[in-house]
Amino acid sequence: MNTLAGTITTVEKELLDRTHFPQQEVLIGNEQINRRNYEAQRAMKLGNSFKDKVKIVFEDDEGIKIVETTVWGMTDNYLMLKRGTTLPLCRIHEIII
Repeated sequence: MNTLAGTITTVEKELLDRTHFPQQEVLIGNEQINRRNYEAQRAMKLGNSFKDKVKIVFEDDEGIKIVETTVWGMTDNYLMLKRGTTLPLCRIHEIII
């Protein structure tokens, strides 16, 4: 793991299955949540069509982190990544495409 600007930690996608996620939503307001859902759907389409990776800024119980990965699927509550790894949508701050 690396720390960028002292606030965001870079995580390897292979280590995500060791991460603990609280249940609380990290975004405030429906507009931000709708934007995140739009970005998540777009990331999934890019992953399935072109195998493109995106950067996902999320928050676990230790702080804000970022991972670069391909999004393969999406449910109402999770992004699905390789090897059955999932990220709760409610813990994602931003998806950078």
